[in-house]
Amino acid sequence: MSSDTLSPSVVPRRESVRSPAARAVGATKIYGAGDTEVTALDNVSIEFPAGRFTSIMGPSGSGKSTLMHCLAGLDSLTHGSVFIGDNDLTALNDKALTVLRRRSIGFVFQSFNLVPTLSAAENIALPLTLAGERPDRDWMELVVTTVGLQDRLSHRPSELSGGQQQRVAVARALVSRPEVVFADEPTGNLDSRTGNEILEFMRTATSEFGQTIVMVTHDPAAASHSDEVVFLADGRIVDHLSDPTATSVLDRISSIER
Repeated sequence: MSSDTLSPSVVPRRESVRSPAARAVGATKIYGAGDTEVTALDNVSIEFPAGRFTSIMGPSGSGKSTLMHCLAGLDSLTHGSVFIGDNDLTALNDKALTVLRRRSIGFVFQSFNLVPTLSAAENIALPLTLAGERPDRDWMELVVTTVGLQDRLSHRPSELSGGQQQRVAVARALVSRPEVVFADEPTGNLDSRTGNEILEFMRTATSEFGQTIVMVTHDPAAASHSDEVVFLADGRIVDHLSDPTATSVLDRISSIER
């Protein structure tokens, strides 16, 4: 979809300088105690620039999913702070955290997480419905068109293919114009062609809509759609890679694992 087809009144304006959409400061997460103690995150500090698509990669147990879950307010830190925009999640009570997640964060998961009794349109609008708000009609139409769901809005999840269900999940994540979208292995349950389409939709959301996306993946081909890849090992950030390709990501992973 070409950017010159997008109405300036619909697409958020991209500013030349913006503060990070999400960041972690000294993030430490420890599970267990004594002999069973495991440090999943070890004093991690990182910023995720607004309007960028960042992938997080690393070996199993590296802390990549823990970092994302803590950034998204789905898990709490043992020490340190995480921010969405200027909001310190570690300083919020449960009610305020729920409101912030609903208004400022979008989620795309491997398992889709759609409500089976709702239509595609109702699933897309769900975050706003829960907040007692209505979606911006023009913005929702643009998102739905971008992910190719115009003729499937009345269908329930059981009437949609896996790829179509994930398109609904991507549209749902975008409809409230969140500060950041977190995607956890979003193509893990999809065939390669459908997975590539989902990643292209996410790429469009970043390059044309100015959306910020942070994705956890183990797939070098998936990571190649992002602007930057951050590599974790043993709970620490060990490398960065800008303008990744599948080959360069695979090479970097191989060197880390050695």
